[in-house]
Amino acid sequence: MVVDDWRTDRIGSALRGRNPAVMRRLDAGFAVIGDVQFLPGYSVLLTDDPSVERLSELPRSRRLAFLGDMERLGEAVERACRRVDTGFRRVNLEILGNADGFLHAHVWPRYEWEPEELVRRPVWLYPREMWTEERYALGARHGPLRETLGEELDRLTG
Repeated sequence: MVVDDWRTDRIGSALRGRNPAVMRRLDAGFAVIGDVQFLPGYSVLLTDDPSVERLSELPRSRRLAFLGDMERLGEAVERACRRVDTGFRRVNLEILGNADGFLHAHVWPRYEWEPEELVRRPVWLYPREMWTEERYALGARHGPLRETLGEELDRLTG
């Protein structure tokens, strides 16, 4: 069964080459640009095995490969965001697993221009509307940032 809406089968659609958010195939997963971009450069590392829910389910070699991919994506986001925004501050890396039942890691760029009450707090505390407003939804306008992220990933893997 082929799922047309890649958001309902993110890993399967990536494996089939049909997930438009995929920036690069890495050693143990896929680097994807995030669905929301209220913090420009937000990216996610998806495992390449849809049956894996937790990091501990992977054999040690695959676990280390996934963590290496996470580190590589984190550095690529850091480099790209520093290139495009002078307000770039740092990157936060998170493996949570509270909502989606597959292994993935969030890579959040953080900026000096964020609201004072949020800049030092977890991203998940941003107001709910930030996650759903059309102006923050991933779209064609994010193409140049996506290209920059991909270039940085290529530099780190080449």
